Order: sequence, then C-alpha cells, then structure tokens
Amino acid sequence: MYFCGNSLGLMPKRARILVNQELDVWAKSGVNGHFTHPHNRPWVSIDDTVVEKMADVVGAKPIEIAIMNTLTSNLHLIMASFYTPKKHRNKILIEAKAFPSDQYAVESQIKFHGYDPATTLITVNPPPGEYIINLNDILNIIEKEGSSIALVLFSGIHYYSGQFFKLKKIAAAAKKKGCIVGFDLSHAVGNVVLKLHKWNVDFAVWCSYKYLNSGPGGIAGIFIHEKHAHDFNRPRFAGWWGSDRRSRFQMDKPFNPIPGAGGFQVSNPSVLDTVSLLASLDVFAQTSMVQLRAKSILLTGYLEYLLDKQLNGLGYKNITPRDPHQRGCQISLVIDENKLEKVINGLNSYGAVVDERTPDCIRIAPNPMYNSFSDVFRFVKALKIIMGNLGFKFEAKK
Repeated sequence: MYFCGNSLGLMPKRARILVNQELDVWAKSGVNGHFTHPHNRPWVSIDDTVVEKMADVVGAKPIEIAIMNTLTSNLHLIMASFYTPKKHRNKILIEAKAFPSDQYAVESQIKFHGYDPATTLITVNPPPGEYIINLNDILNIIEKEGSSIALVLFSGIHYYSGQFFKLKKIAAAAKKKGCIVGFDLSHAVGNVVLKLHKWNVDFAVWCSYKYLNSGPGGIAGIFIHEKHAHDFNRPRFAGWWGSDRRSRFQMDKPFNPIPGAGGFQVSNPSVLDTVSLLASLDVFAQTSMVQLRAKSILLTGYLEYLLDKQLNGLGYKNITPRDPHQRGCQISLVIDENKLEKVINGLNSYGAVVDERTPDCIRIAPNPMYNSFSDVFRFVKALKIIMGNLGFKFEAKK
C-alpha cells in the first residue's frame, strides 16, 4: 500500500526499458548517439521528447516549457531574471512555513540584492492554532502591500498541510498590482489541474519525481509565459544550451537566446533522467489531468470518509482542507509525537508506506495513477488496528 507519491512516485514500467535503451546506445555508439539514434531520440534534442507532453500536464504551450536541472537551481535561475528589486518595490510575498528549500532560496536572493529578509520577506500566516491559510488574508496583503511587492511566490500545494492555493485568484490580484507572479508547483504538477498560460502566471518551477514519477532526483521543469518569449533584455544567467540551436556548436558565436523557456536552459539535459520522465509522461498522455483529478477527488474523499467513520478523529487531527477543491490527493494527520514512530512502524509492518514529517505528522497521498479504493480501505483498516493497539477506543459512526 504505497501512499508516498507526494515524496517519490513509483517507477513506470517503461522507465527501465527506456533507460536501458539509452545505455545500449551509449555503449554501442558513444558520442554519435547525439545525432544518430536507433529509437529516434537523438540526445542533442532529447528534451523535445517530453516538452509537449509536459505542456499538456501544466496547461501551457510548448514554447513556455523547458525541462532542465533540478528544482531549487531552476528557482535561482528564474529569480535571477524575474526578481529585480527596486528601491520602492523589492519585497517578496510567500506562504508561511513554505518548503524549506524555497525559503532558503528566497532569503538568499534577497540578501544577494543587498536587502534584509526581516523587512523584505512578507509571509502569510494561517490563523493562530490553525494550518490553513485564508485566501482573503492573501488577497488583502496583496491589495495593501502590492505596490512594494516585486514578486509573489507561492507553492501550488502546501507540502505540509496539503492545501491547494487558489492560484488563479492569487495571480490575478498580484498582476493587478503590477507584481511578478511565480509558483513552485512541486506538489501540484501531476496532482491537480493547472492552467498556467490562461492564468497569466509569469513563471513556475517544479520537480518531477513526486506525482510525475520520474525517479529519485529526476530532472525538473520550468514555465515562462509566452508574453516573455522575446524579452531578451531581461537579465538572465546564460549557458550554451539556451542559445540558438543552429549556431550552438559554432563555438565563436555570441549568445543568441532561444525564444521562450528554452532560452533559459544552461546545460544539456541528462538523457537518462529525461527518458525516465518520458516513460511517465507517456502514461499521462493516455489520459488527462481532468480525468485523473476526477478520480483523485473520489479516492481522497473515500480516505477522508473512512477515517471519519472508522477512527472518529481519535488519536489524530486532520489538518488538510475538507473542501476537495482546496486540496490535492494528500491528507495530513497530526499525531501525538510520542506515538508517531509506533504508528509508522505499525504501518510498515502492514506494508503501508506514508511520508513521515517529524515531530508529529504523517502525509497520506492516494495517487489516482496507481492507487485503488481497495488500497485505501486496507490502509484505514490497518491504521485502526494500530491506533487501537496504542490505547484508542473507536465506535464506528453510522
């Protein structure tokens, strides 16, 4: 019973096949694999195999997508272009307790530009004692502080609580105030329906090893809105893979950026990582995010229903929004920290894998791509036995 796709997705069956094919090409052809490939995947353009499929998953145009690097390195690269603070507009707005790597990146960017995070970084907090951030609180801060905010940078889904932020409304409010809008979609991509182009988002970044199932440390992705495609005056950290393909290998040519997100590439993408992602995106291409989301709402709703009926909330607190449209497929339970390890060990003994966040939280993510309603039923049955062994008494609700 694997419910840990919010940390690392399971391996697609074709991943091993595609990776082994590339190893064979490398062994037999060496450098020639860059241009001549028995499976029509020349390495020099390997990212072309995934860009359109990735665009479909995030609601973008292919020109707006690049597959490159890893999450935080991409965030730094894109912020180098889109966080350009001025004297009276230098602040960054993020959610409280953002994923630590985002927090580190943002604070270091602020310091790099000579500002103090204590006065330049604005965080939106949930009400005292709660975990869910109110949309109105976000919008009110944007309305009040917008003229001084250079960048609004939110997660698509909060990694801890599982809250799905209203990205369309946040983007619209921020753009109205003249702010740049960026999103970290690591817990949202492949999980919920996204419409980045339509929402007029300036940029987004994400990893691919969670709901996109590309493998541990898999290659990441970026989105740059089409309206910026030919803005070559915007500062950027350049590398040869972002330069015009026709002149890329003419080593004496000046940097001539590719229009769109491709122009932000720095180095050639890892072939093995890219084909591993391709194996997963080929599965996504057999369905749609709308269909996956429809199953996800039912699957996660079933988990919530069984927890309510069978465990009655005894021994845990559900900190994820009850509204299915304000969450992805994750439900987070806060448990007495003195009993967390016993719960985790008990689940492991039943073959149930969830994500543990010390000191007191487990994150359960039934993935519609590979989890079933039977998985959910068996999981709650196991959890009930474990909690009962820890001294909690249950009476199923009718």
